[in-house]
Amino acid sequence: MRNWLLPEYIEDVLPVEAARIETLRRRLLDLFRAHGYEYVIPPMLEYLESLITGVGHDLDLATFKVVDQLTGRLMGVRADTTPQAARIDAHILNRQGVTRLCYAGTVLKTTPDGLAQTREPLQVGAELFGHVGVESDIEIQRLMIKSLQAVGVRSLHIDFSHVGIFGSLVSQSKLSGKLEQALYAALQSKDQSAVRELSADLDSATREALCSLTRLNGGIEMLDHAEQVLPAHAEIRQALNDLRHAGTQLADLGVDVCFDLSELRGYHYHSGIVFAAYAQGYAGPLALGGRYDEVGQAFGRARPATGFSLDLRGVVTALPPAEKTKAIFAPCGNDHGLQQAIEALRADGQIVIQELPGHEQHRAELGCDRKLEKQGMQWQVVAAPELLN
Repeated sequence: MRNWLLPEYIEDVLPVEAARIETLRRRLLDLFRAHGYEYVIPPMLEYLESLITGVGHDLDLATFKVVDQLTGRLMGVRADTTPQAARIDAHILNRQGVTRLCYAGTVLKTTPDGLAQTREPLQVGAELFGHVGVESDIEIQRLMIKSLQAVGVRSLHIDFSHVGIFGSLVSQSKLSGKLEQALYAALQSKDQSAVRELSADLDSATREALCSLTRLNGGIEMLDHAEQVLPAHAEIRQALNDLRHAGTQLADLGVDVCFDLSELRGYHYHSGIVFAAYAQGYAGPLALGGRYDEVGQAFGRARPATGFSLDLRGVVTALPPAEKTKAIFAPCGNDHGLQQAIEALRADGQIVIQELPGHEQHRAELGCDRKLEKQGMQWQVVAAPELLN
């Protein structure tokens, strides 16, 4: 094996694409800041318990484990930043009211995931802690939509569900953990015959309600139908009302909204509304989010929480190819006026590349379409298409 080969599903991001990703990362962090979200940089490595406790089996499988040579304890390389944000809220900031946090950094997964099919996504997200109502869910959903639009994604489609509906049916029927897991898997695949077979020993109302979940998908009018066919449990009524309210609060952002009540993504992790963003040109979700009120309990301080995240490397996959920003060429030399002109242009945000001696034959590699030229006593920027050839 050549010693410069990278592991599978791990790759370099080269200059042009890296510049675009970094520009978009900064744009998103500025957007979060304008909405009151404070930036945090959690560590890449933590003791395993704090990374995966309370967040479900899937994250455990996605996490690389290593042994700490200082303590002998098992550590994990983060596969998701959300639990770290919950830990920071619960144990470090320790605020009593609402806390808004955001982050942007690499995570590492044991298997390739997402739109970019990489094991090293660049996860960008926002989390809101301390508010239990649907209003905070809507705030996060709107921020997710604005984030994708800021990156350049158009014609967004938002898919909603609520894990509390299935959870209410499970708790009312006192299902065993094994049956609950089997029904969860059948609902995820929308296998109505499997749902009916698995629920054969349950009362008819619960059985029909579970089977109905596989068919309850569509626009906001579907929620009225769901209210008629599902049991009149208080939890279910509240869940449907929250979904209806959330769906009506996004219209001004120009997105399509639909609902799929059998979508139980993150069922053992989420506790309320869950949502995903899709767009034409992408084979899967661009961003995922939802409410996860129970996660903070693992850190000894349960806090209501909702948030979303996206893989920025994945989101840019369907955008038009990135183009290198053209620079200004400056000849080599220590002329005082030349140096002043270069620094003034750089201070104004321009890219200026000063040539080094002996590289005249490689000027085309610099990507300059203008140059500094001395005219009289002043250095002026002029067009220089010949530098691109």
